[in-house]
Amino acid sequence: MSSGNRLGSWQWIQKLWRTSTEGAEKDATVQVDIPQSTLIINNVRLAHVDNALAEQLWTVECKGGQVGQVSLSDGSDVVPLPDAHACHQIDAKGSFLLPSLCHSHIHLDKCFILDRSSISDMLRSKDFTEAMKVTARAKQEFRYDTDDLLRRGRRLIRESIECGVTSMRAHVEVDSIVGLSCLTTAVKLRNEFKTTCNVQIAVFAQEPLFDSPADTTPGSNYCVLKQALEDPEVEAIGSAPYVEPNAAQAKKNITLILELAARTGRHTDFHLDYNIDPDIEPLVWEVIREAKRIGGWISADGESYRGITIGHATRLQLFTPDQWQELKEAIGELPITLVGLPNSDMYMQGRGDTDKPFGPPRSTLRVPYIARKYDLQIAMSVNNIENAFTPQGSVDPLALCTLGVALFQSATPRDIRTLIRSVTLTSKRALGMAPRDLPQDLCPQKGDPADFVIMHETQTINQAVLNPSYDRTTIRGGVAVARRLTKSWVACSQPRATVKLILPWYRRVQWIYMLFPPLLLYRFLFSRSARESLCIT
Repeated sequence: MSSGNRLGSWQWIQKLWRTSTEGAEKDATVQVDIPQSTLIINNVRLAHVDNALAEQLWTVECKGGQVGQVSLSDGSDVVPLPDAHACHQIDAKGSFLLPSLCHSHIHLDKCFILDRSSISDMLRSKDFTEAMKVTARAKQEFRYDTDDLLRRGRRLIRESIECGVTSMRAHVEVDSIVGLSCLTTAVKLRNEFKTTCNVQIAVFAQEPLFDSPADTTPGSNYCVLKQALEDPEVEAIGSAPYVEPNAAQAKKNITLILELAARTGRHTDFHLDYNIDPDIEPLVWEVIREAKRIGGWISADGESYRGITIGHATRLQLFTPDQWQELKEAIGELPITLVGLPNSDMYMQGRGDTDKPFGPPRSTLRVPYIARKYDLQIAMSVNNIENAFTPQGSVDPLALCTLGVALFQSATPRDIRTLIRSVTLTSKRALGMAPRDLPQDLCPQKGDPADFVIMHETQTINQAVLNPSYDRTTIRGGVAVARRLTKSWVACSQPRATVKLILPWYRRVQWIYMLFPPLLLYRFLFSRSARESLCIT
């Protein structure tokens, strides 16, 4: 990009914001050239454990997509540098900076479909079986309306970026119902947003791989899944073993997926153990056994790995401390990350306990407790947006942290940091990002990727979790890629102020009184309300 076309940092953000707004109206995204330059973030607060350091203002210098230096700020306003095109600056004005957010588990294709008549007219019990049924019916339209797929997927990605998300694992379903239409759409969106968000595509078999309980070999859905893996844009493969007709086929599902992942060099993502029934065998043990049998998940130099992610896993809530310890030891060095999905888990599970004294249990993984007591890698993610599986909730990962404070009764400084990590660092690890591409901690350090979210009007990590601000700036690779602002007004009544007539009374007088002065005199002499109308309110 020539220097004549370059923009200052906030000019560029404004241009991106304008095109984004126009795009929302036209439902199209306008591509904007992102300047490659140095970014200096002044007067920002960081997530230091030491309170004295957390209260200080800092300057974070970014160059070449990485953090170059972090130093104390003098607190002064930003002064434009001589070469404004080579160095962009943001004055955070005391706001709080975090590593950018991450969706470690989100469905790109079946978002924003709850209000469709094909779904809303069929919802009665609103349980998992019904959700599967009505979603399968809605999916029949996906392959014939790719414009709608694009529109909904684009909205999800755009709103996520505005929240501070710069990376996500986007699940798209591939089966005999939708074919490869969802994957094709995901590839288009991945390329459309490649400069602002890393959209990692995971092809997902929501439907059973086996056509009937008597089958010993997988059927048509498995064939479509293998075909999807021929696309080089696909980075992960996943399934939901619990939808298989029986336990034996569920275990075979796990083996098939892990073998495909190993053979094609993809990450693995299971929707697993989605129940809270003590009589159902947890399948997490089968994943661990098969993963160890296949092997080769971590490179010889330890610099890269093919991760294994286990989402939901609500059945693990019934584990005793001894079982949790056994699980930790069984996982060992395997790159396994658990991902709790509170919005979906709490909505869907425990419906049989409605009439019990305490009602349904907390049927989602206890993120701070599991991380603290067993030192397991555990993240949180949004999962679904406005569909039969999860009708409620926004795309904002920080909203999960706020929910988690009450849900897990976790408001200690350590738990607050764990909640933040679960939607930032640990979620990025769940994507299988190499250690060199991950921040070292919640505070930026030299060499870290320059991917941040600035929480405006927020000054502490507690505020970021307990009451996260709406206004945010998203930074990816040392470039501001989104800015979200609040526009508000409040109507309130104020005491009426009585003033003398020597004030500019003509501002309050209607034109008719100026045309007919006697009428004005009459109202002034005989009408109290008229006299009050001449006062400034």
